[in-house]
Amino acid sequence: MDTRTRQRSTAEERRATVMRTAIKAFAERGYYGTSTMDVAKAAGISQGYLYRLFKDKETLFAALVDYCSDRLRESVAAAAATARSTDPEAVLRALTASYDEVIADRDVLMILMHAQGCAGEPVIGEAVRSCYARQVEYIRAVSGASDEQIRRYFADALLSNVVVAIDAAAVDAPWARTLRA
Repeated sequence: MDTRTRQRSTAEERRATVMRTAIKAFAERGYYGTSTMDVAKAAGISQGYLYRLFKDKETLFAALVDYCSDRLRESVAAAAATARSTDPEAVLRALTASYDEVIADRDVLMILMHAQGCAGEPVIGEAVRSCYARQVEYIRAVSGASDEQIRRYFADALLSNVVVAIDAAAVDAPWARTLRA
């Protein structure tokens, strides 16, 4: 007789499973194209249990935005710690390289892009604004950059999002080379 007992997952473990599943589903089909039933099914849980873990679809998506924001922050912190100069431009170059590494993870990139497109949803909009606020203020603190330098950093980062999302690196055309330059 098998006396082993099945160990149940904790709510936090299930939340982590749902987040891993949800990031892939939402990255692929977007906020409006992904149902909570899709996420629950992919995570191997009932939709009812999904709603016990996350109040609603908007709250789940906002949690994904927060997750992506944390990934960006961790990457920036690591890059700032290894910067060889305190010159703001040099620090921002190091941060740019770390940002490019994070958005190479297409799921993270697509969540961030989809989030901006549905920022009119109150909870998601707040998560997006909070993400930008945290990023801007952290980058200001670690780089010592001016407002103009920070604005340029974010403008370049947003252009990088587009270049990666449309796979401009695979296009050998003048317009694509211009965007990649």
